Amino acid sequence: MRTLPRAVAAAFLALALAGCGEQPSSQPSSQQSVTTSDAGDVAATADAAQEASPADSGVAALGVAGQASAKPTSAGPKTAPTQTFGVGVSQFTFSRAGRTLRTLVFYPSTGSVGGSPKSNAPVAAGRFPLVLWSHGLHGSPEGYQGVSAKIAAAGFVVAAPAYPFTNDKADPFNQGDMTNQPADASAVITEVLKLDTKAGAALAGHIETGRVGAAGHSAGGYTTAGMLSGSGRDSRVKGAVIVAGGGMGGKFSGAATPVLFIHGDKDGTVPYSSGKSLYDSCSWPKGFLTLLGGDHGAALFGSTPAAQAVSKTMIDFFRYSLYGDGPAKSRLRGDGTVSGAAKYDGTI
Repeated sequence: MRTLPRAVAAAFLALALAGCGEQPSSQPSSQQSVTTSDAGDVAATADAAQEASPADSGVAALGVAGQASAKPTSAGPKTAPTQTFGVGVSQFTFSRAGRTLRTLVFYPSTGSVGGSPKSNAPVAAGRFPLVLWSHGLHGSPEGYQGVSAKIAAAGFVVAAPAYPFTNDKADPFNQGDMTNQPADASAVITEVLKLDTKAGAALAGHIETGRVGAAGHSAGGYTTAGMLSGSGRDSRVKGAVIVAGGGMGGKFSGAATPVLFIHGDKDGTVPYSSGKSLYDSCSWPKGFLTLLGGDHGAALFGSTPAAQAVSKTMIDFFRYSLYGDGPAKSRLRGDGTVSGAAKYDGTI
């Protein structure tokens, strides 16, 4: 075990209120539960003052094991769906080294558009990229349901795990366990990808297994950064969105991967400078959406001009990075430029 860099430790302490700005929503009625286990034999414990090395945390091992199962179903750019889908949701219980990972999976469905996600609704025709969504401290998949549902309605499967020691019902709660969450996220990706070929699974034949993205808010943003960093890099991730987050203590590594950063310049929980510093150090294709006067996360929800900029920019970013959709890429700067509300900078 090694001590967290001082700046990172301070950021983790600042994240104690990372659930602020999250808007709760009603829990989906789905009670489907499928228990699986990850093949990686890894230790997964940490406290608030220490961080496991990549080898100890099992992130690297999970990357190798998981990537072996991720056989691309297609290659090259394709046009992302332009329609808005209905949204279905199913609940699963996965596990990694004894860590329970209750996960809501949102997906494009048949039936009416809008409203709350429908429990176990029929899956829409087609194959869809997978996005892993990570919640903030004291957060939950249900609390970010509105965000996950918007992404799913645009033509993506969204897997949202509840991290065992940082979710809103965690007992005990341990924010230092954040360091284990990148490995948890990778394990969930592995298990959801398996559903594409699992006999009888509703999502069988509906997941673009070679097109995987990751995103998260606050502590979930740090978790997403951890999936891109050092020997813990999950090479399946082809596009990432970091909302009000920062670095997990290591530099981004591996193949260049587009990254979108979203941060309020008046964030009182995770300083704007944390996100901006990580953005500045990133040499990959990147974009930075500054929410002018924005706080820690209110713009993830609602219908304000800033919230609309966040939603449009995030969805078109995933259309570009996971579908390879050129028109979506060309819309990014316009999506993120709203007078008095949002400003977009970047190389994409």
